[in-house]
Amino acid sequence: MKDYIVNRVLDIANYMVASKSTVRGTATKFGVSKSTVHKDISERLRLISPSVYSEVKMLLETNKQERHIRGGNATKIKYQSKSHNFN
Repeated sequence: MKDYIVNRVLDIANYMVASKSTVRGTATKFGVSKSTVHKDISERLRLISPSVYSEVKMLLETNKQERHIRGGNATKIKYQSKSHNFN
């Protein structure tokens, strides 16, 4: 694996653990696609650093369990702002 990929994978993983970021948020921060982030943390990180991989995997599981709540809150905010504009 090329050095720049290894560095990116470690940077992404460390950022996600430190900031508790989602895949989408991390992709935006690093200017790469969600697919790249997902591949980096689910496949490449396991080979590079198994200990960091286990931390990121726990974070991903937490994000997966909470995503319906975040989506619901985003929808609520969206419609509150739309109804607020009509008043």
